[in-house]
Amino acid sequence: MSLFHEHICKTELSFFFWCKPENVPKTNRMTLYIPPLNLGMVINSSSDNKEVIYRSGFPQPLNYPYIEETLNLKTIIYIGSEKTVTDEYKKFIEKNGYSFKVFEMSSVRDNDIHLKIKQIFELILNKENYPILIHSNKGKHRIGVITGLIRKVLLGWSISGIYQEYGIYTGNIKGEMDLEFINNFDFGDINVDFDIDLLPSYLNYL
Repeated sequence: MSLFHEHICKTELSFFFWCKPENVPKTNRMTLYIPPLNLGMVINSSSDNKEVIYRSGFPQPLNYPYIEETLNLKTIIYIGSEKTVTDEYKKFIEKNGYSFKVFEMSSVRDNDIHLKIKQIFELILNKENYPILIHSNKGKHRIGVITGLIRKVLLGWSISGIYQEYGIYTGNIKGEMDLEFINNFDFGDINVDFDIDLLPSYLNYL
């Protein structure tokens, strides 16, 4: 397969994309699509890539072309502080018409942590919000907790598998409080509201 394609050539391990711009016959310039820090796929349950959840660190301007051209997002969920959302990022979100939700969360010790998780799950349990990108600043601990809860509650992963994935993204710097929170979390305690007709297809067992 040639490196140059009329559309996009993907290297699956790196998530990097190279693209030869169309209608530029006199140049050999390439566009390098660079993914956000710690980009990963949490859920991909449909062959048409519509029911997908991605995770990552905070997208930077050099990541914007990658997000626009390859992820086809409808919703971005930011686990962090509203103060860190730059004007440039706001313009990028507005330009692409993404639904953008911010959940102020510093750690699992936050007093309203269960309310925030309830609200996040209510977004995830509505197929009309997909595809979704959930990101924090570095894409490690806070997003690791949310990913771990998705794995545990919706996908039935074992705790050992969740711990292993958490360690991969944090460089094996494991937050003991995070892991304890995931282990002890009970979905029944947060009273999530959802419409059964709007559940993603991977939850058709509910």
